[in-house]
Amino acid sequence: FQMKKTIQTILFLCILSIGCQARNFTILGLGDSITEGIDGQGSYLSPLKRMLFEEGYDVEFIGPRMSRSGDEAIPCYGWCGKDVEFIESTVEDVYREYPADIVLFHSGHNHDAATKPVKGIIKAYKSVIRKIRKINPNAVILVAEVIPSGKLPKYSYIPELNREIVKLVKGYGDEGIRLVDIAGNYSWERLNVADKVHPNAEGRKWIAGCWNEALKGVLGEPVFAPLKITYFN
Repeated sequence: FQMKKTIQTILFLCILSIGCQARNFTILGLGDSITEGIDGQGSYLSPLKRMLFEEGYDVEFIGPRMSRSGDEAIPCYGWCGKDVEFIESTVEDVYREYPADIVLFHSGHNHDAATKPVKGIIKAYKSVIRKIRKINPNAVILVAEVIPSGKLPKYSYIPELNREIVKLVKGYGDEGIRLVDIAGNYSWERLNVADKVHPNAEGRKWIAGCWNEALKGVLGEPVFAPLKITYFN
């Protein structure tokens, strides 16, 4: 059994290596704790990476920080506790160092409805997009609506913010800046952990699935067919 298992593993890696020579896309996850993950549970990046691989897409996640889930660490620029204004103030330096082909942009938490933050958030969104496209005019920026939260009244501004995000993206009229509908059918009651803000395992898979569908329209046809092997212990 051990010999057979070793041979199958080598065959799998060879098929993967041959297929991956076709092309490669780099992806930068950009945002707050929804991107970085909390308590070592990872984020949507882990299931997304798996989904893309299983469908035969050759991508590399890049960034200066890590979304950690167990022994897995996926590079990104997600930062727990930081708001989009912080992202805006740092993104130029980060993106110059990590000029990804595709940016997954989800940020809108870490404000309070009492401060009426929507106008400032949208201003920061515009600046983030402008800075990225100035460095790389060919970058594709996928802009997600912010996932709903049951932590109220603090996050009661999110529905208004999402309406403004939709208007913002549609206003560009640019195929390189695309809206990703994550919030539409997202149920925080079912998909968030006890804090009513962060996604649970099912929620992370939900978010990953939304990104995955959007990415198919950017990545084109799969470039390899992974060989799935079942081992028997």
